[in-house]
Amino acid sequence: MGNAALAVTDATFESEILQHDGLAMVDFWAEWCGPCKMIAPTIEALATEYAGKVKVAKVDVDANSTWAQKYNVRSIPTLLFFKGGQVVDQVVGALPKPAIEAKLKAHA
Repeated sequence: MGNAALAVTDATFESEILQHDGLAMVDFWAEWCGPCKMIAPTIEALATEYAGKVKVAKVDVDANSTWAQKYNVRSIPTLLFFKGGQVVDQVVGALPKPAIEAKLKAHA
């Protein structure tokens, strides 16, 4: 994992994501997940491109399962888009960058 996306844990999820004023995109992933590794460079690129506009975060579901369970994340990768502490959109699976970016633009 690069360092543009913020690593969020069960302990920091509420303060980093739910209390964040603007748009936040959270990538629920795991080390063993092939499709998660496929989209990781895309997530990092979007984190860099949208720095200061969108908070991009990653949650390792193996180490931090509380929020994945709360939001019913059954398949990974799952991207949840939060605004004002509420889920406003989601993407399941390894979609191409333009599809993910379209979701960001729709809610930014």
